[in-house]
Amino acid sequence: MTATSAATEDEQAWAAQSLDSGAAGTALLHIERARTGHGDWKQAHAWITRATAHQLNGSPSAGLFLGVPAVAFVLHAATDPPQRFQTARTVLDHHVRDIAHQRAHAGLARITSGQPPRFHEYDLLYGLTGIGALLLRTQPGSAALEHVLTYLVALTRPLNYQGQRLPGWWVGHGPRWHDGAYHGPQHLNLGAAHGITGPLLLLSQAACQGMTVPGQLDAIRTVCAWLDLWQQHGPAGAWWPETVTTAEITAGRPKQSRPGRPSWCYGTPGIARAGQLAALALGDEQQQRGYERALADCAADPTQLQQITDPGLCHGWSGLYQTLWRAAQDATTPDLPRMLPVLGEQLRQAADTAHGDGFLNGRAGTALALATHTTNQPPATGWDACLLID
Repeated sequence: MTATSAATEDEQAWAAQSLDSGAAGTALLHIERARTGHGDWKQAHAWITRATAHQLNGSPSAGLFLGVPAVAFVLHAATDPPQRFQTARTVLDHHVRDIAHQRAHAGLARITSGQPPRFHEYDLLYGLTGIGALLLRTQPGSAALEHVLTYLVALTRPLNYQGQRLPGWWVGHGPRWHDGAYHGPQHLNLGAAHGITGPLLLLSQAACQGMTVPGQLDAIRTVCAWLDLWQQHGPAGAWWPETVTTAEITAGRPKQSRPGRPSWCYGTPGIARAGQLAALALGDEQQQRGYERALADCAADPTQLQQITDPGLCHGWSGLYQTLWRAAQDATTPDLPRMLPVLGEQLRQAADTAHGDGFLNGRAGTALALATHTTNQPPATGWDACLLID
């Protein structure tokens, strides 16, 4: 397999390299099954072959969910025995380091310029947070990961923009993607997929594993303080708005009047897991208990659960279950572990409605979360590291 830096490469050829909906994401399911004895490597190899049938996207647009980093994540999941795909992984790891350095350098230059970022500069799916998640998993002592963490620390510093002092992750476009463009007001995004919760997950995970750069713990505290500021309280417990605009900052309160759906990508589950991991990194037991309570309250609230309309990982039952399962392993109280059987049964009932072979919203991701429920064991492949909840 080879990588290309040509940004004009046919997008159809790149589609198979997507962790979201392409063959790369589906390959994770079959690799997990092969590694646990519930499938065979022939099937896993077939999906890997589909994912790598075309020249890989190694351009600056590549991210954890697309192109070289996505395929690298998949091949590292298949390292049992360790020499499996070793040559290919070595080549891809080199490309990932190059992408990380190039994009971290560009991101730091953008910060110096005083302009706001776009989602894909820093987010988990396609930005530097996702590339950092891959590096933390596969190259934890690398200078490339250090460069990414240094960038994320800088991202948490204030931004002076259009006469206002804003958090450094203020996004210079709207939150809604439609017809090839983002729509809506400039804003602060709180979600795990595209918002500041993604960088908080990575900064906290790295700190828990002993990988830190100057200012990293202060950066974690900065993001946590901002989440504290925008935490809302209702009959069903604590929750957070999905986004915050300048008008809402001026008003001191969000327009969103109630919790959204309890999703990994934008909702309380992803935010609460990030806060829990941040508390573990900081050694703050009170903060940890608070985020665990928010997650438990969210997962027990029928009104919030009724908003879930699909079984997928991104914003469905699978994402809620896998996030809660991971949080339960680190929990200070038995509340989260006690909720797993009921949520697992809800996931099982919803699983039949999954459609498509995709990972993030399709059958592959749902099957992987169901395997966690069935075995009550962490994934052999560590596939949920691409969601940074592991």
